[in-house]
Amino acid sequence: MQDIISIKDIDITNKKVFLRCDFNVPMDEFGNITDDRRIRSALPTIKYCLDQGCSIVVASHFGRPKNGFEEKYSLKPVAKRLGFALGLDVIMANDVIGADAKDKVAKLKKGEILMLENLRFEKGETKNDEALAKEFASYADVYINDAFGVCHRAHSSVEAITKFFSEEQRAAGFLLQKEIDFAEKLIKKPTRPFVAVVGGSKVSGKLQALTNLLPRVDKLIIGGGMAFTFLKALGENIGNSIVEEELIPEALNILKRGKELGVKIYLPVDVVAAQSFSPDSAVKFVTSQEIPSGWMGLDIGPASIRLFQEAIIDAQTIWWNGPMGVFEMDKFSKGSMKMSHSIAETHATTVVGGGDTADVVARFGDADEMTFISTGGGASLELIEGKELPGVKPLRKKDEWL
Repeated sequence: MQDIISIKDIDITNKKVFLRCDFNVPMDEFGNITDDRRIRSALPTIKYCLDQGCSIVVASHFGRPKNGFEEKYSLKPVAKRLGFALGLDVIMANDVIGADAKDKVAKLKKGEILMLENLRFEKGETKNDEALAKEFASYADVYINDAFGVCHRAHSSVEAITKFFSEEQRAAGFLLQKEIDFAEKLIKKPTRPFVAVVGGSKVSGKLQALTNLLPRVDKLIIGGGMAFTFLKALGENIGNSIVEEELIPEALNILKRGKELGVKIYLPVDVVAAQSFSPDSAVKFVTSQEIPSGWMGLDIGPASIRLFQEAIIDAQTIWWNGPMGVFEMDKFSKGSMKMSHSIAETHATTVVGGGDTADVVARFGDADEMTFISTGGGASLELIEGKELPGVKPLRKKDEWL
C-alpha cells in the first residue's frame, strides 16, 4: 500500500537494522519447532537487508514467560532454525539489554545477524515501556517492523520504539506490508462474489469483524461453536452445546442486518453431537433442530459440509477465520478438514486468518493451495474489524494519518 513506509522507501545501505520479527513458533515438549512458517515468512526482509550490506539485530518474543529468563522460552532453537534457513550462522545473545547483548551489538559486522533473547524476559516489553524502547533504539540506525502477529499490541519493541526513529529511519518489512495489503484489499475492493467463512468457539471474539464484514460480503457462512449462539437465537434446541446467552440479541441483530443487506447467511443444518468432550465419547449425527438434551454439537455434520461447499463454489474471494469444530480431535475434525479442502480447490482468492485456521490448513495439507495465510490471528481480525493497529499507525506516511 502506498501509505505505508516500506523498507524500500528508506535508505538502509550499510546500516545497522533493528528488525522486529514474530518468531513465536509452536514447539513440542522437547523444544523442537513443529512449524517454522513464521521464520520462513521473514526471510525476504532479512535477505533484502543483507543484500543492502546491513548488519541485523533480530528481536522477537516467544510464549509468555512470567519472571525473566526461563530456559523453555529461550529463542536459541529459533536462532538455530533461522541460521539453517539462511545458510548462515546467527549469533545468539544471552540477554536482551544486558552486558552480553550490548557487547555483541557493538561488535556486529556488516552481513552478520544477531538474535536477542526473548523480548518478554524484560518486564517492560508488554508495558510499552519507553525507557526499554530507548535501549532497543540505541542498538541500530534503522527500525524495521515485520512482526504482523503483534502489531495489534502496543509493546515497547512494536510501538514505543518508533518514537526514537524519524520517518526516514523506520519502515515496514515485506511480510507486514503483504498482510496489510491483503486485509485492505478484502475490505475495500474484493472481487465478487465475496464469501466470509467464520468459525471458532465464540461469537464475542468475532462480533466486531462480523459487523464490519456484513455490508461488504455477498455470503456469510457461520460454523464452529459460535454457530450455536445463532441457532439458539432462532429458537433451536441446542442441548448442551456452547452458547453465549448474553450475545443472543447481537446474533439476531446480525441475522436481521444480513437480511436487510441481501447477504445470504448460512448456518449448520446438522451437527456431530457427543455427550462429552472426549475422543472416546459416542457420537451421532443429528439435525441442528434435534440436538438431544445432554448432548453437544462438536463439529458440523455431512449435510452442512455439502451446503457450505455449494455456497463457496462460485466465490471469487474467500476470507476464512475459525475452524468448523474441535479439529484437534479426529472425531470432530472432518468439518474443518472438508472445508479446508473445498476452499483450497476453489478458483477464488483465498485469505486465511492466522491462529487456529492456519493450523487447520497446515494439518490437512492445504497450505500451498491458499493465496495467503496470515501470520497473525488477533491482528488479522482487528484489521478486518477496521481498527488501526498500534504497530502500524507510526509506519503510515505522515500526511495519511495526521
